[in-house]
Amino acid sequence: MKFIQSMKNPQVKQWKKLLTKKEREKTGQYLIEGFHLVETALNYKEQIIELMVSEEAILPPHWNVDDLDMTMVTPEIAKTLSDTEAGQGVFAICRKQELADILGGRTYLLVDTVQDPGNMGTMIRTADAAGLDGVILGTGCADPYNPKVLRSAQGSHFHLPIIQMPLLRAIEQLREKKVPVFGTSLQGASDYREVSIMDSFALVVGNEGGGVDKALLDRTDRNVYIPIYGQSESLNVAVAAGILLYHFKQSLKNV
Repeated sequence: MKFIQSMKNPQVKQWKKLLTKKEREKTGQYLIEGFHLVETALNYKEQIIELMVSEEAILPPHWNVDDLDMTMVTPEIAKTLSDTEAGQGVFAICRKQELADILGGRTYLLVDTVQDPGNMGTMIRTADAAGLDGVILGTGCADPYNPKVLRSAQGSHFHLPIIQMPLLRAIEQLREKKVPVFGTSLQGASDYREVSIMDSFALVVGNEGGGVDKALLDRTDRNVYIPIYGQSESLNVAVAAGILLYHFKQSLKNV
């Protein structure tokens, strides 16, 4: 096992660059941290490039890391790599998913310009829990490999295809495959409980400020809303997505 002590080591500088979107896009790699995420990644070893462990961290004895490149670092280096205030000193460099933008599944969540990393990660995690075939992120969304998104998604990046492509093109592909596409809107929409799902669906959600782009709503098969019974003007987008995804998924004939 290598041991790096200098903050000026070129390898440390390269790791730190992965905290930026530019470097993640350039290299096709991203950095995860914490025992839970790294343990999840160990189930998908082909996606792991390298492990980094603080000399103060103690790895669980059941972790099988013998066949992985691993570097021990000082607590100071671990702190500079961490995106949290109370880092655990365990990191991994992983490869991004290599996915075609051809949609072959039957259930998808489409996300339009949601920029909050916490909301983005929660929706990815919820789509994973609901058993969807993938999440499609349009232009203007938070980077799915942002550290905050990764923490919020709690490892779902390893279970669920996350596709980045223009949503108009995604909607056209889905409609060509006879997958009904539902938008979310407060105007000209139906109560979501009135919708009958047959054997597939795609749901489009947008940010709380502007909602789903009108150009997308004009291309959906039907638009739905969730009734508000109290004084709040709207639901958090991640909460709304969870309600709708589970309702639609449970409505499928072949759940």
